[in-house]
Amino acid sequence: MSSFYWGFWTIFNIILRVFYRFEVIGHENIPEKGGAIVAANHISYLDPLVIGSASKRRATYMAKEGLFKIPLIGTFVRSFSFPVRRGRPQPSTIKEAVRRLKHGELIVMFPEGGRSVDGKILDIKRGVGVIAALSKMPVVPALISGTAKALPAGAKFLKPSKIKVIFGKPIGIDEKETDKHFQERISRDIIEAINSLKTNGDV
Repeated sequence: MSSFYWGFWTIFNIILRVFYRFEVIGHENIPEKGGAIVAANHISYLDPLVIGSASKRRATYMAKEGLFKIPLIGTFVRSFSFPVRRGRPQPSTIKEAVRRLKHGELIVMFPEGGRSVDGKILDIKRGVGVIAALSKMPVVPALISGTAKALPAGAKFLKPSKIKVIFGKPIGIDEKETDKHFQERISRDIIEAINSLKTNGDV
């Protein structure tokens, strides 16, 4: 599956750079190896493909479980992701994410839990804080812009738009705490970091 992933990555990267003036800032903030979480805002169905194209490391996604049941699409999604129940991840899902992180995978999460229809960052769900606290892996905040114009909600065709991804400095998780308050604090730190990228990146 590795050759399939990188083949698709190459093709989609070319499309983004030729037709959407794709720009990536701060890709060096993603650790070159070892487990890490990329936590990004979510404004379009294009976001998973775009954030994966922005990373030079292979990414693993937490995708809503309904996608795995769709013929053909399910097979494609299964090749680079594992299922999560929307709204409230199950303990088994959290354990799987932690296991993958400790085995050195780069996991992409959209901690808002759904797409923002107006581009404003929604309240973050606690799941990303839970996974970060239990795994102790760094969290790289990421801001995606332009995808909502390229593929708005309800649109059937792609539209011209500059697409940009900004990766912020990793948030280290070194403390020994794992309780609910610590998890909530991590989640707040992540959303503040993403909002900071929006302000500083003039997006």
